[in-house]
Amino acid sequence: MTGLLTRRRFLVGGTLGTGALALGGCDALEQNENVGAVLRTAEKLTMGAQRFLLGQETLAREFSAADISPTFRVNGTQSPDSEKYAALHENGFADWRLKVDGLVSRQMEFSLADLRKLPSRTQITRHDCVEGWSAIGQWTGTPLGLILRAAEMKPEARFAVFHCADELEKTLDGSGVYYESIDLIDAFHPQTILAYAMNGEDLTVGHGAPLRLRVERQLGYKHAKYVMRIEIVDSFSRLWGGKGGFWEDRGYQWYAGI
Repeated sequence: MTGLLTRRRFLVGGTLGTGALALGGCDALEQNENVGAVLRTAEKLTMGAQRFLLGQETLAREFSAADISPTFRVNGTQSPDSEKYAALHENGFADWRLKVDGLVSRQMEFSLADLRKLPSRTQITRHDCVEGWSAIGQWTGTPLGLILRAAEMKPEARFAVFHCADELEKTLDGSGVYYESIDLIDAFHPQTILAYAMNGEDLTVGHGAPLRLRVERQLGYKHAKYVMRIEIVDSFSRLWGGKGGFWEDRGYQWYAGI
């Protein structure tokens, strides 16, 4: 376990360094294709190394209830700034629906009550934020794989894209709305869940109510909050910056494995 923890700290540090570089000099990176090529190569090596060393089904470490952090900071958006979200929240999310579409044979919609009726998974895991903090929390939700199997993905499907309710930048083309994506290996990982509860209670707004993604072998910015829609795609080419996520479009690595 010591070796894995050391590697975990190394990968977190490496991603932090890349993220800081991107935020400090996005324009410079965009203008230097050689630097971009090096970063993309390093990302592929990180993903390949993790999946080779740990295996596709290996679980992230799970903890006991005694390990749950007394305080779990809110990462990212505190509350989506939109009238639509405010109305859903006011009604206790009774009118909220999760839409599943894209490269599927069966487009689907799920209410929060629908999801709660499905088999669930509860896990106590550590959340590692790219800002440099960590916390342990208990998450309960629906395994993402159950949803994707029910929707019957088409053969060309490669990625699950999570469209969210929070808009981090006001733009005309929608590129400022938060979104994230994972490939199907991570989508079907046993610990990848659509969480509706944290520490035995319904998710708070700050932590992503009514539904957030938990993909436990990646850094915190991959754990999309306020999920409204899951779109199955074969590439990112039609998604805004084409990099597979809000922060990825702004210089972060797409694969944030730890």
